[in-house]
Amino acid sequence: MMTLRHSLRLRLLLGTLVWIVVSLVVAGWGLSSLFSRHVSEQFHAELATHLDQLTAHLVVDGRGAVSLSAQLSDPRLARPYAGLYWQVDRVAGDGDVAEAGVLRSRSLWDVVLAVPDDAPMDGEIHRHGVTGPGQMPLRMMERVVKPGEPAHGAFRLIVAADEALMLEPARRLTGLLVVALAVLGLGLVIAAVVQVVGALAPLRQLQRALGAVRGGQAGRIEGRFPVEIQPLVSEFNTVLGENAEVVERARTHAGNLAHALKTPLSILANAAREADGELARLVAEQVEAANKQVAYHLTRARAAASARMPGTRTLVGPVVEGLLRVMARVHAGRNLQLNAPAPAEDAWFRGETQDLQEILGNLLDNACKWARARVDVTIGLHAGEVWVDIDDDGPGIAEAVRANVFARGVRADEAAPGSGLGLSIVADLVQLYGGHVRLDPSPLGGVRAHVTLPAPT
Repeated sequence: MMTLRHSLRLRLLLGTLVWIVVSLVVAGWGLSSLFSRHVSEQFHAELATHLDQLTAHLVVDGRGAVSLSAQLSDPRLARPYAGLYWQVDRVAGDGDVAEAGVLRSRSLWDVVLAVPDDAPMDGEIHRHGVTGPGQMPLRMMERVVKPGEPAHGAFRLIVAADEALMLEPARRLTGLLVVALAVLGLGLVIAAVVQVVGALAPLRQLQRALGAVRGGQAGRIEGRFPVEIQPLVSEFNTVLGENAEVVERARTHAGNLAHALKTPLSILANAAREADGELARLVAEQVEAANKQVAYHLTRARAAASARMPGTRTLVGPVVEGLLRVMARVHAGRNLQLNAPAPAEDAWFRGETQDLQEILGNLLDNACKWARARVDVTIGLHAGEVWVDIDDDGPGIAEAVRANVFARGVRADEAAPGSGLGLSIVADLVQLYGGHVRLDPSPLGGVRAHVTLPAPT
């Protein structure tokens, strides 16, 4: 399973999502707090306005009776239990309430507000939470005034309003704010996903380009990449080019070494052919063995380098057809029937043509040597691999011998000519490419050589 530590995409998305959530929560809390404070200030400012009007309209006659010179302007004060109320209490000299509710708004109807006995000092305004009609929570403001003669005493003026008038707008705004921020958050999340996916798209393109190089479909990374990735692509292509140069130099050195050895070996072989005696035969045998060893190790060294070279691939069908034409000429005197059905057009080998020719050529030559009259070649694809079956109708090989014929220097029939290096070269080349080769009984009665090699991905 892909974890956070192993996924750049998950890191970017998680970091972005956490930042979006934190930002929206902080923004929502800040906006809600600001609006709640604004509503509270507006609510209390309205109460203060009503309290000022009540103060301005309060009249005390010569006998100390209080009344209003004019009704307050808000129509809710005239409707019973409308949520906005005012009340006038008479205050005794010690500050206690002498008579509560000497005047009340019509909206209070028959209810007298029970206000705490902490009458404010002159010029002060107190705020309280009290219970109103029907146990309704109210927010109130009060002040103490002395409108008449000192003998008439002081009066506490109270204005109160339903708390819902302050809390309900804040609740509505909070609900709308939650919905709006949720929509905004969803939009930001979608934008973040699109941005991350779009930003990582060049990396997927680079992955596909590398896959094409590894699969043998290209020799270098091709395509246009952002300026942040292009230096990496350029460096990688430089490494691929240098690797190819190193391999080419290694091949050249191996070839030079082979040619340097073949010249004295050829001189020794010619000298041995011109001479007689046991020493000449011994020299001729050893020169032939040395030539085969040089050819074997040269082939193996070249294949070891090319097997790891990216960007190489070979179409199997034309190689098989060319080898069958060669075998038909080599074994022309035996009138062998060489059959090869049309291969799949997408049967590619992820390697060099020369290595495929070396593998299939040795197996075909071996099959033609032992076949009585017929050799069949079949090519197919399976699970990202290309396979080739080579069947002959020869005498076959005993099961005990099949496991050892790919060993170096081992021959199935010691009486037959050869050095025993052909199948060993096949096994080494197939192993270098990460493939498999085995010998099985053939439906034709002889041997089936089954080769599996990597195909370009």
